[in-house]
Amino acid sequence: MIFYFSGTGNTRWAAEEISRATGERLLDMAEEINGECRYQPAAGECIGFCFPVHGWRPPLLVRSFINKICMEIPANEQPYCWALCTAGDDIGQSMEYLNRDLATLNLRAESVFSLIMPESYVGLPFMDVDKPEKERAKKETARKQLEEIKQIILRRERGVTMTYKGHWPRTNSKVLGAAFVKWLITDKPFRVKADDCLQCGTCAKVCPVDNIEGGHQQLPQWKHNGQCLTCFACYHHCPVHAIEFGNRTKHKGQYYFEQ
Repeated sequence: MIFYFSGTGNTRWAAEEISRATGERLLDMAEEINGECRYQPAAGECIGFCFPVHGWRPPLLVRSFINKICMEIPANEQPYCWALCTAGDDIGQSMEYLNRDLATLNLRAESVFSLIMPESYVGLPFMDVDKPEKERAKKETARKQLEEIKQIILRRERGVTMTYKGHWPRTNSKVLGAAFVKWLITDKPFRVKADDCLQCGTCAKVCPVDNIEGGHQQLPQWKHNGQCLTCFACYHHCPVHAIEFGNRTKHKGQYYFEQ
């Protein structure tokens, strides 16, 4: 089984590619977290986790999902477990945070991978989506790396680390990550340019945590209920670029994964 979460599609693409190669079933954490979260791997079934990096950590939804899981694993069997994350650049100690969470389930991601994918985080003044040339280059490199990763997973190799942590992984994940969680994961700055909005409901449809009310002949409204992940799926999928994150996204681009 492959548990995945994706906002703008980078991670979904990687998870689907691995699923096709391995035959493992795909489970969307954003949907699964609303259920009982009880799982019993079949004999010989692997367990994989795929997620984007938010503030050099696994997204809060991923961590909450793992905290809710009840994994029924036979005492005499330890499934092969792996994890892959996507990021616009370095991942800090994301995998260390993941494995600390998985330890509560007596699980550990034995092989870990990261893919540098096109940038989608636009919530800070100095951050924007990649230029088309850089976007294409990142995708091409990621495709080649993913082919190697798929073979490693198929062979069930243990102890493999193919990640880019960056130069200050602990500082980024612990210090900047804490600031990110405290001040930058919020739906309060989101707003819609009413004159441009088509009232099509796309933003509400793509929100992975059902944090937006809106649809036909209705302007979107963010619920401010503490569930927003600031994944920017709503911003990037808006067909007329009518959604803003305060003044921080003015004149910035949009991105979501397309083949």
